[in-house]
Amino acid sequence: RSVYDDQPNAHQRFMEKLDACIRNHDREIEKMCNFHHQGFVDAITELLKVRADAEKLKVQVTDTNRRLQDAGKEVISQTEEIIRCRVQQRNITTVVEKLQLCLPVLEMYIKLKEQMSVKRYYSALKTMEQLENLYLPRVSQYRFCQIMIENLPKLREEIKEISMSDLKDFLESIRKHSDRIGETAMKQKQNNVNYGRNMHLGRSRILESKSEITLKRTFEDDDEHEEEILTAQDLVDFSPVYRCLHIYSVLGDGEIFENYYRKQRRKQARLVLQPQSSMHETVEGYRRYFSQIVGFFVVEDHILHVTQGLVTRTYTDELWNMALSKIIAVLRTHSSYCSDPDLVLELKNLIVVFADTLQGYGFPVNRLFDLLFEIRDQYNETLLKKWSGLFRDIFEADNYSPIPVANEEEYKIVISKFPFQDPKLDKQSFPKKLPMSQSVPQIYIQVKEFIYASLKFSESLHRSSTEIDDMLRKSTNLLLTRTLSSCLQNLIKKPHIGLTELVQIIINTTHLEQACKYLEDFISNITNISQVTVHTARLYGLSTFKDARHAAEGEIYTKLNQKIDEFIQIADYDWTMSESDGRASGYLMDLINFLRSTFQVFTHLPGKVAQTACMSACQHLSTSLMQMLLDSELKQISMGAIQQFNLDVIQCELFASSEPVPGFQGDTLQLAFIDLRQVRHYVTTCFAWKWANLLFGLSRGQVRISFFALPVVHGMKDSSKKNNIFAQFRKNDRDKQKLIETVVKQLRSLVNGMSQHT
Repeated sequence: RSVYDDQPNAHQRFMEKLDACIRNHDREIEKMCNFHHQGFVDAITELLKVRADAEKLKVQVTDTNRRLQDAGKEVISQTEEIIRCRVQQRNITTVVEKLQLCLPVLEMYIKLKEQMSVKRYYSALKTMEQLENLYLPRVSQYRFCQIMIENLPKLREEIKEISMSDLKDFLESIRKHSDRIGETAMKQKQNNVNYGRNMHLGRSRILESKSEITLKRTFEDDDEHEEEILTAQDLVDFSPVYRCLHIYSVLGDGEIFENYYRKQRRKQARLVLQPQSSMHETVEGYRRYFSQIVGFFVVEDHILHVTQGLVTRTYTDELWNMALSKIIAVLRTHSSYCSDPDLVLELKNLIVVFADTLQGYGFPVNRLFDLLFEIRDQYNETLLKKWSGLFRDIFEADNYSPIPVANEEEYKIVISKFPFQDPKLDKQSFPKKLPMSQSVPQIYIQVKEFIYASLKFSESLHRSSTEIDDMLRKSTNLLLTRTLSSCLQNLIKKPHIGLTELVQIIINTTHLEQACKYLEDFISNITNISQVTVHTARLYGLSTFKDARHAAEGEIYTKLNQKIDEFIQIADYDWTMSESDGRASGYLMDLINFLRSTFQVFTHLPGKVAQTACMSACQHLSTSLMQMLLDSELKQISMGAIQQFNLDVIQCELFASSEPVPGFQGDTLQLAFIDLRQVRHYVTTCFAWKWANLLFGLSRGQVRISFFALPVVHGMKDSSKKNNIFAQFRKNDRDKQKLIETVVKQLRSLVNGMSQHT
């Protein structure tokens, strides 16, 4: 690099050094040549000496070769013959080797044909694979191998078509028999959890068929033999699925097969989930519906666990969620048509077995148990309707009279049905009567039966005892507050129910109310939940029976008043009679006798009820008698009529003072007739000649007497007109007439003033 630099004289110095180096190398070469020159000369001299010997050797070798050629002609001939034999032998060996290569190919092809003929398609595919990968490449140069190679794809397509046909037959057959598969699985689940049903399923064997799967037939063995329950998988031959899956996997079309299988099974799922229109009419319709669904998912679960990739857990979960939504919608619709509680209970049991069976296969079923709570409400409604009819029948058949017991045995029978305790009654000798009627123990028994029926639905719901206790109490409260209360209210309002029946109804409700605590104990004994628990609900029977009693009491008051009105309607007063009969009116005596006999029936009622009824009747009687005098059509009244009315009022006061119902203090009951007593006094006095001064002298507190004085004055006025035709022509009579008119006006003003004040 420095030679070509721009330094001055660099090239010249390089050339000088190069010349010096060359001269040094030339001197070394010259020295080397001088050293070896003598050896070279010696070697040339040696070569010249052996030239003659070499010529002589050449002649001798030529002669020896000639003699050897002449001597080896026969050997050459024999050798050529040997060579030909060796070639033939090699060719034969080659042919044998080629045949040995071809024979396995031909044997495998024959084996392939045999496998195809016996429908061993998976083995045939394996044989094809060996032919293509191992045997045919060795003899691919032969024409028959080319023919085989061309036929193999056709054979594969044939196998695919045949296996797909078998799969279709399998899918069709399993669609038809899915209910049998599901029924077997559900029966097995029932036996495992001791549902109490004995399913006689015997031994069976699998029969393989070309076009369909074979289900193992079940039959009953003799009672002496041990029963065996087969699993649902034992009933199905899944070989068509396995074969088709293996075939498509070997052919590299596994994904195509998976998509086809899943698509077809989705279609079948939609068909299985479609219920029959009459499914809700019988339990068999529900059982078949559930069996089909269980059979479908049992097959899918088996496919999931014994095949790799044909179905996945994600696929089965998605399919189950779709099916579960449809199932819940179907059950909601069809269960709403069920009006028979026994059918609803059977449906509940089927749903529980259905859910437990599928839960055993790993499917989530919480939504089904949530649906059961909806169906439980419907079940309670059907129970309430059924028990409403039972209550009505009991009330219709009741005689509404105390239960007679002739001996100790009959008494114990009644006590065993209804928790009745009365120490006073126990001391009485037989025969005797229990205060309640026959309907009370029957109602109590039916309430317990209702609790048992509600408990049946709560079983197997995987709920705690506390939740079951709460459900039983709520349903029982509905029975008491809705159904029984409604029946009692309707019973009380029926027109044929008389006072005696109403009294007995009050007594019955009292004893039923007292029995509510025994019903609470009954529920606690069933659920083993103590009543002192904080979250334990209480029965609302107390309010139910109290409301019924109040309604019955009100109906008693109403019917008493109606009966009094009936007696009052037959009253026939002659307001113009000259003299009274000297005794109380017949209708009033009949009415009082009726009230006495009625109030005697009230002895079993609570004291306040009987007293209120008695007071209400007396007040209504007093009001009705007052209204007779206040009748606008009454224009005149004679002294004899007043005396007769006075006798009736006195009879009413005597009835009140006789204490028809014990418990009144002093003259409390007689106060109901105080207005009539005043009417009797003042109206009688008004008939004196100085009636006008008496009327004008009334105090403000006595203004109510004007009501009764007014028609009296009207009567006197009209009588004066009739008896004194020419009175208007007499001065005294005219003054008397004016005085009467003045009194009437003042009485009217007093009446109007009192009405406005009231």
